[in-house]
Amino acid sequence: MQDNLPIRKIIHVDMDAFYASVEQMDNPELKGKPIAVGGGGARGVVSAASYEARKFGVRSALSGAQARRNCPELIFVKPRFDRYHEISKQIRAIFYDYTDLVEPLSLDEAYLDVTQNKKGNPSASLIAKEIRERIFKEVGLTASAGISINKFVAKVASDYNKPNGQKTVNPEEVLAFLEALDIRKFYGVGKVTTEKMYQLGIFTGKDLKQKSLEYLDTNFGKSGRFYYYIVRGIHTSEVRPKRTRKSLAAERTFHENLSSEIFMLEKLEHIAQEVSRRLTKSKVSGKTITLKIKYSDFTLQTRSKTLPYFISDKSIILETAKDLLFQEKLQNSVRLLGISLSNLNTEKTKKKLEEKKAVSVQLQFDF
Repeated sequence: MQDNLPIRKIIHVDMDAFYASVEQMDNPELKGKPIAVGGGGARGVVSAASYEARKFGVRSALSGAQARRNCPELIFVKPRFDRYHEISKQIRAIFYDYTDLVEPLSLDEAYLDVTQNKKGNPSASLIAKEIRERIFKEVGLTASAGISINKFVAKVASDYNKPNGQKTVNPEEVLAFLEALDIRKFYGVGKVTTEKMYQLGIFTGKDLKQKSLEYLDTNFGKSGRFYYYIVRGIHTSEVRPKRTRKSLAAERTFHENLSSEIFMLEKLEHIAQEVSRRLTKSKVSGKTITLKIKYSDFTLQTRSKTLPYFISDKSIILETAKDLLFQEKLQNSVRLLGISLSNLNTEKTKKKLEEKKAVSVQLQFDF
């Protein structure tokens, strides 16, 4: 780790099976039963699953049909996002009782920087415990937490004692913790990258740490530098209360695969309208329009175009999306279309970070 790194106490709070837990809380008849939030039809997809359902291999993003095969007793519940937003606000209000440095990642998880906190409590572990107890008492749901010196380690740690638990990785434990960590547990290392690392003989953090920066750059591009530093406990990203939105999108999965571009144009109009509405609500506009196409065989294709000016108008979004649709012949029938705008006018030009030299340092403070 580096001698000039700021000393931080970071908590990552992650609600346990949030959507499903809200449904079980609001409907006592669902408690203790395997439930899935999402669509149970032939074209449906699981958005969230209760822990009872997870025992049968039911997970988010699984097709409704496969989920039913895995668990014949599975109960599907339609999502109620207004309710989830309502509960999420209650939980965040608890966070703000401890610190203003709260960075939500989604409705059900957030980072908190409690290095300096409103309670004057020097122990991040005790703060996390108190927050979890309050969420259960005041909201009725359980949460898990990870506590450590940076966002990366805290997020990995929050998954260790789920559900309804927490894990602290103290400063002097960070390097050993990361070295022993299965590479699959590294946040930011997906399934494809995991397989590639396995092929290169990288199975644990210790294996990763033995690879040079040049080696990781060569094999993993820009991500190589990220892997090089995180396995050494170096992750300088601050908890940002106001995260800069990088893109805004809307998409639709169809009940039946579409093979006619005429029908697709009709769907694109509705999607463009939704994107425009969200842009207006967020008071942003963008330059780069991307059309997302998922085919019936689940292969994914994206086509993008960058305009010389910022836009948020539905008609321009739609016309550009149409151009992208006709840009080349479709490979198959289509099950999903989506439109996103990136290169938003909220983004600021960032200076390149200077390369920092890694040196070992013992971070000492009360955790």
